[in-house]
Amino acid sequence: MSEAADAKEAMRGAGESTVRPPTTKGRIAIITGLSGAGRSTALNALEDLGFFCVDNLPASLVDPLLETTGSAGIKEIGLGVDVRSGDFLDAAGTAIDALRECGFNTEVIFLDCADEELLKRFSETRRPHRLAKGGDILDAIRLERKRLGELRARADTIFDTTSFSVHELRRTLVEHLTQREAGWKMITRILSFGFKYGLPAEANLVFDVRYLPNPHFVRELRPRTGRDPEVAEYVLANPEGAKLVDQIESLLRTTLPGYESEGKAYLTIAIGCTGGKHRSVAIAEELGARLSDQVQLTVSHRDMERGRS
Repeated sequence: MSEAADAKEAMRGAGESTVRPPTTKGRIAIITGLSGAGRSTALNALEDLGFFCVDNLPASLVDPLLETTGSAGIKEIGLGVDVRSGDFLDAAGTAIDALRECGFNTEVIFLDCADEELLKRFSETRRPHRLAKGGDILDAIRLERKRLGELRARADTIFDTTSFSVHELRRTLVEHLTQREAGWKMITRILSFGFKYGLPAEANLVFDVRYLPNPHFVRELRPRTGRDPEVAEYVLANPEGAKLVDQIESLLRTTLPGYESEGKAYLTIAIGCTGGKHRSVAIAEELGARLSDQVQLTVSHRDMERGRS
């Protein structure tokens, strides 16, 4: 069987597209996720990086698109996929496998976001949700999560954009995509959060530090954050806090090289306390300082400002 016939058979469940192996290796970034989570911003970021981007392309047009871009020498393509994408969405797994079997370097990036933040964004922008025919946005969000379930399960990378500004999302994507292409070291993100606001969807490793003494109950420390020296000292000078940080550092120094050798491009280590304001922030900052000699990393705090009183 010829290569073209192999590709046709592979794409049979995804709209009968007949993608053929490219003469030179191409790169495809599939951007998907919940409405309001930042998909348009992500596609704009890809365009700024030189990707040729198409939004909501029917599966039957994937083959003509790749033939046309291949003839034009375009090797980086961004595809936007959401609930409007019809047959491509229905057969997402088959379509993704077929693209990879045909030789394309394909990555699926899923943008997630907390329901309450999505409700806030739709309220502020006054844009209608595509599935909210009866006006109930929350029901529409839940239905969309269900329809996108297969794509989320197949995602190579998941970004939780709940606490991201437009600029932070763009910077994160550009950093991720350029790092992946250039073959730099794995990017490690240490993220503090509050359990009362939910687990970060993108977390690969989660450490619960709620058992440590809480600065919230010290009057002069309550309005401050884990970035303040007094709060950091309260958390880290405590024997339990010092021991915990040492143990997490030791574990990460042992395991991070393994994640990197596996080919993982992006790793998120989440540190959680009750409100995400004191203990988790102090520990995340300390781990970031200690591990900066071993890995390329960033430290961010999802709920630190939300927890201010």
